[in-house]
Amino acid sequence: MPPSAAAGVPQGLGTAELGAVVERVRASVESVLEGKPEAVRLALTVLLAEGHLLIEDVPGVGKTLLAKALARSVDCTVRRIQFTPDLLPSDITGTSVFDQNRRDFEFKPGAIFAQIVVGDEINRASPKTQSALLESMEEGQVTVDGTSYPLPSPFMVVATQNPIEMEGTYPLPEAQRDRFMARISIGYPSADAELQMLDVHGGASPLADLRPVAHADDVVKAIDAVRRVHVADELRRYAVALVAATRTAPELRLGASPRATLHLLRAARAAAALDGREYVIPDDLQALAVPVLAHRLLPTAETVLGRRTTEQVVRDLVLQLPIPHPAR
Repeated sequence: MPPSAAAGVPQGLGTAELGAVVERVRASVESVLEGKPEAVRLALTVLLAEGHLLIEDVPGVGKTLLAKALARSVDCTVRRIQFTPDLLPSDITGTSVFDQNRRDFEFKPGAIFAQIVVGDEINRASPKTQSALLESMEEGQVTVDGTSYPLPSPFMVVATQNPIEMEGTYPLPEAQRDRFMARISIGYPSADAELQMLDVHGGASPLADLRPVAHADDVVKAIDAVRRVHVADELRRYAVALVAATRTAPELRLGASPRATLHLLRAARAAAALDGREYVIPDDLQALAVPVLAHRLLPTAETVLGRRTTEQVVRDLVLQLPIPHPAR
């Protein structure tokens, strides 16, 4: 039987309140990104699970639009970083500047000091600049000249990259991809959605009229509620088995890390909360396996030659593993 409410959504923000906050943000984002409810839901899942989102797709399908719409729908600090080859690490983290009046160095925060950071075309920056994000995405802080500066809460990086135009790009290293909780591809819209887009976007950008529908404090309370969503021991073992299967799969030369297991569990909690449940079910883990795990994996040469993607490998592993049953 499902656990009691005491083990699920905490006091101060019940299931109905959490659902109301999420529904407002979802409706706001979908008002400018037509026909992509799955992408919007996954973005909200990552936000509530305290993760970071990588949006990878071809040009012109709304990658930056999704990131900006999510940022503008929440009343919090937002910064946008356009990644270019000449971008420096200090442009992201900040730097110490000598103050003539005080005769001392003063720290000037960089663009990463915001609650939602939109990184556009992240793979166009050099590996040195990309590495400036590693500490902030994992530990929620920035260290400059031996001093650590905490980042605000909530903190989320929404990065986009274009897999087609590879000239002048630097592919994200494994350590960087592993920091992102999930990767999504928006894909082309349906004919009806594209026709509706012409009506909505034909005159002016709908982002201009987008206003915050939730406060940062509401998101913090929702995140706190998600942390308390119950996960049965059988499902914890199932998550571990699912990630471990990627490490022994013959189609892969690099499996998922223990961080991936943690991200999968956090995302499953958020997905359960979005559905109004106070407990995780196997469907939550199965539905999130591909977006959470696939971008961390490296296929073998034979897998690439066979035109099999890591997404297909993860789907096969999900089908092969037995579904856990509750203990009696």
